[in-house]
Amino acid sequence: MATKAGDNPESLMALSTEYCLRNLKGTLCYLLDNKTLRLHPEVFLPSEICDKLVNAYMELVHTDSNFETYKNFFLLFSDPRSTRLTRVQLRENTVQDQDLEAIGRQDLIELHLTNCEKLTARSLKTLVNFRQTLVSLSLFGCSNIFYKDDSPRGYDDTDRLVNPIRQVLVTDFTFRGFSRLRLLNLGGLTEEVDVEALLQPLASLTSLDLSCVQLPKVTFLTQWKDRLASLVLYNVDLSEEHMFTVVQLVHLRHLDVSRDRQRDRQGGYKFKLTGKVLTIIVQRLVNLVSLDISGHVMQDNCAVPHSEEAMGRPSIEPSKSSIYPLRELKRPLQFLGLLDTTLCNLTHIPAYKVTGAKNEDQILNAIEAYTEYRPEVASRAINHLFDIARIQHCSQLLRALQLVISALRCHKYDKSIQVTGSAALFYLTNTEYRMDQSVRLRRQVIQVVLNGMEHYQEVTVQRNCCLTLCNFSIPEELEFQYRRVNQLLLKILNSSRDDESIQRIAVHLCNALVCQVDNDHKEAVGKMGFVTTMLQLIQRKLCDKMCDQVMEFSWSALWNITDETPDNCEMFLNCSGMKLFLECLEAFPDKQELHRNMLGLLGNVAEVQALRPQLLTPQFITVFSDLLNSKADGIEVSYNACGVLSHIMFDGPEVWTMEEPLRDEVMERMWSAIQSWDVNSRRNINYRSFEPILRLLPQSIAPVSQHWATWALYNLVSVYPSKYCPLLIKEGGIDLLQQVLDLDSAQEETKDMARKVMEHCGNFKEDPMDTTR
Repeated sequence: MATKAGDNPESLMALSTEYCLRNLKGTLCYLLDNKTLRLHPEVFLPSEICDKLVNAYMELVHTDSNFETYKNFFLLFSDPRSTRLTRVQLRENTVQDQDLEAIGRQDLIELHLTNCEKLTARSLKTLVNFRQTLVSLSLFGCSNIFYKDDSPRGYDDTDRLVNPIRQVLVTDFTFRGFSRLRLLNLGGLTEEVDVEALLQPLASLTSLDLSCVQLPKVTFLTQWKDRLASLVLYNVDLSEEHMFTVVQLVHLRHLDVSRDRQRDRQGGYKFKLTGKVLTIIVQRLVNLVSLDISGHVMQDNCAVPHSEEAMGRPSIEPSKSSIYPLRELKRPLQFLGLLDTTLCNLTHIPAYKVTGAKNEDQILNAIEAYTEYRPEVASRAINHLFDIARIQHCSQLLRALQLVISALRCHKYDKSIQVTGSAALFYLTNTEYRMDQSVRLRRQVIQVVLNGMEHYQEVTVQRNCCLTLCNFSIPEELEFQYRRVNQLLLKILNSSRDDESIQRIAVHLCNALVCQVDNDHKEAVGKMGFVTTMLQLIQRKLCDKMCDQVMEFSWSALWNITDETPDNCEMFLNCSGMKLFLECLEAFPDKQELHRNMLGLLGNVAEVQALRPQLLTPQFITVFSDLLNSKADGIEVSYNACGVLSHIMFDGPEVWTMEEPLRDEVMERMWSAIQSWDVNSRRNINYRSFEPILRLLPQSIAPVSQHWATWALYNLVSVYPSKYCPLLIKEGGIDLLQQVLDLDSAQEETKDMARKVMEHCGNFKEDPMDTTR
């Protein structure tokens, strides 16, 4: 059997790590004083396990809303005698100063802090603890880490700094003593910090990232000209003087001078890259294997003539390069960034991996390269992928899905990523690609979609996410997140937002989610507010005098969620459901689909004996009796109305206390309606159990109820034998039909139908493989 995309199982280490994190109190830890989590005293965890626990914890915090976080989690790793941390990656606002302080005694080799805006100058003091061991450090996007807050109140309940205007820049911190530090990322460093003074003590740097940092001059970089192998100057306002310094760093293997094209269009950059400068870069930096010039508008044309460009098959040989300056390369580059440049469209590009927008390969390379630190660029690349998936065909499905999932996880609060990513997922999970995707991969898609719905309330994101969920088998594929997805959909429907398309999709999804699930699921969803939410939607539509798909889907959803769930039926009655039924019937007398859904729902209510007295009023009985003559939606409305009355009649004449209409008159109308139906009618109905019908068979209280139940079975086993004959046999229906034949009170017409039902089931049982049926 061929494996599907994303079918590789999780490693045992990954599964064990996640299990421990979800069950800390039952595995590695105990509760001290019933409130403080502590490691068991006999536990010792080496760095291989500790690193995975911390990094997996951060991943769960950011991707799983059901994950239980621990306030003092990092304190578990405070003692290096029982835990060893070496490589830690922390991100975003879940990380605070005290968390870093908790692990301050560890001998960290790598510490990557990304967009940790809650970290202040307190954390700089903690960094000093790691100075003798730290080899790699990232402070990307930690915008407050060089400030101390004069306000002792710290953060308020909304995660905002109290009186942030009183922050004071720390000027006495340097990297003195960080003798082993080789890799440093200061992307997004505030312009108030003196970069040159800050970096001066670092004699051994080999990799430096100064993305988005204001650098009036860069001559200080030459102190590492014999060591620096990687330099990133993304979105730095460069000049020719800057470039003159850069080309002196002759040991560079990776150089990134790319920029955000959108900012360039707004006049954010003065420097324009020319063919001459590009030639000097290639000539001087002979060790380059990676170069990124994305976003640059070339000041002069450095591409070969079109006639030469079109010759031969695409080649990565530098001598054949369509970009003149790159003919100076001694060998093809491993990586070349050309996104948002016209150069990516050329034929002969001397690089193994290229970012751009020309084809799927370039686009996926761009998403991969820019997602972590440049969401503004990655979102444009994802938008290009969206166009490929929508208009053409995505040939690298697994890679595409994994990259989009990763981007959505990494930037769940970034509007551009969430909009483009959710749109791309809609097309990447549709029918065309579905058979190639594993269960595990599709579950990952569902989780990031729900994350988007949960954390980003923007209309487009919500619509895209709801549409993407429609690509899945419902409820089967969503059952592992059943409670969560229902809560999110109800939240959308309960919001004040009046977006018709989102409402329509959300109600459709709600309906599908409760259509084919067990009663426990339905009862749980009912307690979430499902019934009241649907009734509120119906009420709003009534006020607008509008019977649209939202109105019809809402009644359909109520029909499904009340099926064999008495609690939900009672909730419907208690929330003035019958009042809305009558108002809808009066306001929309010609809406057949609406009438069918409403009567189907009331059939469920009527099946609950304890609730039937609430239906036994002159007004309701008259309405049900009048609907017996309805021709709406074939026989469905008439059939459901007769079903409601059949259950009421089954309670006997003693409960019929009203003077009008008379019980006998209503029963006569029921007989007439049943006799008018075509027994071969195809049905718009789905029975999961015949139990409510079967209970009407062996009785003498209401022969018309018995007749309706027998007709229902006759119709269903005649038209859909393969579906309903086994169900009837399984639920003991044959014995009950035999009892009908033995009853003197049963009408001969009823008995005749009962025999035919038994005959159908007998034939089906004798020849289950007959394909002519």
